[in-house]
Amino acid sequence: MSGGSLMKRLAEARKHRDVGQLAEAIPYARWMQIAPENGTGELLTRMRYHDSLIGNTFLPAIHGGTLGALLEMAAIFHLLWETEAETVPKIVNITVDYLRSARPLDVIASAKVTKQGRRMVNVFAEAWQDDRSKPVATAQAHFLVTAADEPSVL
Repeated sequence: MSGGSLMKRLAEARKHRDVGQLAEAIPYARWMQIAPENGTGELLTRMRYHDSLIGNTFLPAIHGGTLGALLEMAAIFHLLWETEAETVPKIVNITVDYLRSARPLDVIASAKVTKQGRRMVNVFAEAWQDDRSKPVATAQAHFLVTAADEPSVL
């Protein structure tokens, strides 16, 4: 899906106050079963457990790459939904800290903007399972959020 059609979907989702439409617009999010939800008054992103997420079959534990993908998607959903984004945020870099093994259960993530400039945004995201005070992974990510009429610096 192109950035323009995603932004059209975002406008429609905002109009109907249905954040779930964002995940429907992103094929990778649908395939990974990652979707935003805001039923609690806070935008959260949930990755539904399915067997293909397992990276270590002996424990079993969810693959770290899928946790990184969840954290990145949580940050993108946050930027699209909670800010006045006019373009699709472009990831510049992400650093993921894996804190403990993620069991074969759903994983929930939240994100917040820690610093916003004219072109760059720094986002912190964390993921947990049963207990929010015991995160399984955290991430710091930087996104380029240059408006459509501004030239890109990268």
